[in-house]
Amino acid sequence: MAPYFTPDHPLPSFTQYLAVLDNVLPPDDFARLVGEMEELVETERSYLPAHKKGGTVAYKTLEHRAPGLVALYRSHGLRKLVADIVKLRIEPTPLHDQSSCSVLFYEKPGDHIGWHYDHNFYKGRHFTVLVPMINRGREPNGLSQARLMVRQNRRDRVIATPPNAMIVFEGAKVRHKVTPIGEGERRVIWSMTFCTDPRNSAIQGVARRLKDTAFFGLRALWT
Repeated sequence: MAPYFTPDHPLPSFTQYLAVLDNVLPPDDFARLVGEMEELVETERSYLPAHKKGGTVAYKTLEHRAPGLVALYRSHGLRKLVADIVKLRIEPTPLHDQSSCSVLFYEKPGDHIGWHYDHNFYKGRHFTVLVPMINRGREPNGLSQARLMVRQNRRDRVIATPPNAMIVFEGAKVRHKVTPIGEGERRVIWSMTFCTDPRNSAIQGVARRLKDTAFFGLRALWT
């Protein structure tokens, strides 16, 4: 199982540190991964007043509960696709980084995350890859009212997140947020990170663990 593209689907430009692709996985493979993700019934709920509210399933849990997601994250095919987009050689980030491969749940009214950058805790450049697995709600197109927004050239831009899209961006350079989800809506995002050099200093390692506590609780301090 791997991402697929044909000459009718040229890779988008990454000149503004962000690229969006549609229908990144074959339908049968995507449905299989959604089924695997639906088995993740336990999430880490987090709430940071005025900034973040939502649920997350960490890399360590996915290794045991969603092996298909983890296998694709580590696959040569996905790594090559992302590398071809950013025009750099990249690698998955380490297992002890709980955000390396995670699933984000926006499913309770008001779940959101405010404006932020993705801090880079590695020596190399760091890229975030998002694949919406579920996005349903009351909007005319059947999607939720939650919006992924980025701020570029002093303007706010909405990035479409239908199921099976892929959003690749350099989070340290692209400010972004997700607006609150509404009652009865559900949005589930598969989040991955890649890096040109996944080594880090001792100080970067401590900072990364402190960041992870916001998503995965105090247990992240010992990862």
